[in-house]
Amino acid sequence: MRKWIYRPTVEGKASRQAHADLPEGTVERELGKEGFFGPSTQMIHPRPPTGWTSWEGPLRPRAFDLARLGAVAALPWAARTVLHNAHLRLRHWVCPSSMDRLARNADGDELLFLHAGSAELYCDYGHLTLATGDYVVLPRGTMWRIECERPTVWLLLEATNGSYQLPDKGLVGEQAIFDPAMLDYPRIDDAFRAQQQAGAPESREWRVEIKRRERISTVTYPYNPLDALGWHGTLMPVRINVRDLRPLMSHRYHLPPSAHTTFVARRFVVCTFAPRPFETDPGAIKVPFFHNNDDFDEAIFYHAGDFFSRDNIHPGMLTLHPCGFTHGPHPKALNNMLTPKKLVTDEYAVMIDARDALDVGDDMPAVEWTDYHRSWRTD
Repeated sequence: MRKWIYRPTVEGKASRQAHADLPEGTVERELGKEGFFGPSTQMIHPRPPTGWTSWEGPLRPRAFDLARLGAVAALPWAARTVLHNAHLRLRHWVCPSSMDRLARNADGDELLFLHAGSAELYCDYGHLTLATGDYVVLPRGTMWRIECERPTVWLLLEATNGSYQLPDKGLVGEQAIFDPAMLDYPRIDDAFRAQQQAGAPESREWRVEIKRRERISTVTYPYNPLDALGWHGTLMPVRINVRDLRPLMSHRYHLPPSAHTTFVARRFVVCTFAPRPFETDPGAIKVPFFHNNDDFDEAIFYHAGDFFSRDNIHPGMLTLHPCGFTHGPHPKALNNMLTPKKLVTDEYAVMIDARDALDVGDDMPAVEWTDYHRSWRTD
């Protein structure tokens, strides 16, 4: 048995309530364990703790414009690797047209996020129509392919040797953020039955590309292996759109990113930032509080909208904040800490908090905003 060392204390000039009622002219910095899930302390400072004048070494914050990667790939296993460690692999995939073969991931569950475009997904379990903003969880070993009339842009997030699960929603109940009944699943419908007979039943071979330990094996069938007649069970792909999420809100308290957790895997979580009203209590801060990444690397992919806490960020960009330094809102956003310019946020973003250090893919320096670490400067 074990538990955290715990003794709540207020020392010096400080608020007794986190993220609210700060002493005039001060800012707050949070130090925490296990991302935002463990014990924490809120430090009070007379100036932003991001006022550095220079950065040297590998921990500097980084930003990448994935929209500039440009390269297309007919199959997901040829997509560009953005970030990776032993427990997850994040790829950016521009799919130019319908897949002419099937993919199968033997390394872990796959989370697809459709950033741009629309597509039809066919897999062992049936057919799903996908739209921009869809998350799709594909259990490890699922055979799948997509059909699309125009190029589509995806994030592929692999839970290496792991599985995706739903977060424990605790006091707010299991219907919070989204009711599990909102999760769509593939259907054996007319479209699925029609693709089984594409061409003629025995007229073409179908190849399945199976990825295991980043190596590809190809299995060839003399028929379409997506030929299920029916199924029953509790293991299946599921889909939900970011616009179906109903984020937790508090008018008197700025909730931490952990409140927006959408999926959990072994040693990382996936959170979704969706539009929500700003806090209305005059003493509550309205922007993300400065915080240390002391246990987790944090990556955020900006999907759509106006990203109020960041300057010069547009959809399709990704930022990486390695653990070990303090970060928070940029200066322009900090000016609106207590009085926002509008009533609601207008952003959709996908955040990955990884317990283990993330390595940057080989192609990423070519699309990096190398001065991103200077964006907190006020001069």
